[in-house]
Amino acid sequence: MQGPPDISRRHLLGGLALVGAAATGCAIPVGLGSSQTRVKFWHFLSASDGIIMNQMVGAFAKDTPDVFVEENVLQWGEPFYTKIAMAGAGGRSPDLASFHLARLAGIGAGAILDPINVELLEENGLRATDFSPPIWERAHLDGVLYAIPFDAHPMVQYYNTDICGKAGLLGSDGKLLPTQGVEELVAQLTKAKEAMGGKPPLALDALGLGTVGPWRVWWSLYPQSGGTLLSDDGTNITIDDAKALEALRFMRRLGQEGLCDWRTDYGASVANFTNSQSAFLWNGDWETIGLKERKTPFSMTRFPNVFGTGAAQADCHAFVLPHQRDRDPEVERATYRFIAYLIKNSADWAVAGHVPAYLPTLEQPDYLALQPQSEYRSVITEVALDPQVWFAGSASRLWIEFGEAFSFVISGQRTPEEGLAAAKASLNRLLSAPNPFPAQER
Repeated sequence: MQGPPDISRRHLLGGLALVGAAATGCAIPVGLGSSQTRVKFWHFLSASDGIIMNQMVGAFAKDTPDVFVEENVLQWGEPFYTKIAMAGAGGRSPDLASFHLARLAGIGAGAILDPINVELLEENGLRATDFSPPIWERAHLDGVLYAIPFDAHPMVQYYNTDICGKAGLLGSDGKLLPTQGVEELVAQLTKAKEAMGGKPPLALDALGLGTVGPWRVWWSLYPQSGGTLLSDDGTNITIDDAKALEALRFMRRLGQEGLCDWRTDYGASVANFTNSQSAFLWNGDWETIGLKERKTPFSMTRFPNVFGTGAAQADCHAFVLPHQRDRDPEVERATYRFIAYLIKNSADWAVAGHVPAYLPTLEQPDYLALQPQSEYRSVITEVALDPQVWFAGSASRLWIEFGEAFSFVISGQRTPEEGLAAAKASLNRLLSAPNPFPAQER
């Protein structure tokens, strides 16, 4: 069996020392006192993501010596968005920031974020037609573009090539044989379970305080049959009970039949797969580099088609312009040059596992040579994105409360009906809570 490929086509892991300096939250003092145009860039990217971004910033510096990007790495999650909100409200923000696209509706676009200058995008060779249509559409609020998509990081299926080979689940090309529908997937998992001596073959983030894994699994399965959560204006619940329960019953079946280990939290699920204690891992695409470093025999493919399509839960990294009272035209042009450089070189970024939102990258030889990262690229037009509401997005209350409601369904401590009722109750509470960024303040 062929082992996993090299971690990076450009040895992007060589920048550990530099990213360590950036991770302190202070910019590396390059270019001070020079005539360079300075672009202040805040981001939350750490671990392998942070290493690769730091390398890309360095590559831009070599290619564009008249611009210096001051890179500041801040804490991921709520602390980052709080800092962006405070800086934007005061009009004294960085020139550019990373962002999760699902957070766009909840950050006060127009008050906290400035609109994207489409003319400057086009001046730097970026057009709307270059991007995944559903992701590009989601980067707008009320018809105004507020974010520039960089990637999608979808739910994917990791598989252990040794175990799956032993179970007869690989084709002649060494890749996992695809399944369609519930019974084909159950049969595949059952064969893997038999090959493992009866151990649960599937690892996922199913249990634990603040778990979001059950939400991410359900929000992959339920949209496959066309299910929705809220109306387009985000004010009314539109859950189709029959479709929602179909997904939840399947999730419960996985736990009841010993096809997944419902006792694992995020860390344990990754550890089980890393150590070949499970044949499959359902997770986001960002574990790729870690698994390669630890020499796990694995590959990756799209999340299984269980209910009719290949939809998979995803969020997206994007770039935004936090609000400034007076944006310097020279700095603004330099900022767009930097954004265009990152997006056009997103094959480098894809080393971490993410799927570039910039469609031309998906056909570039450098990207196609990335294995297994390029194996699931077709999901880019079938991503199941969060509804555009203020309480959605990475690590949001929506994810956590739905995760808790559905975690007990997988374990068998709640019926699917009870789990759905708990999720709906949470959704009603969130809908009735005040929006911290009401429309009239935008």
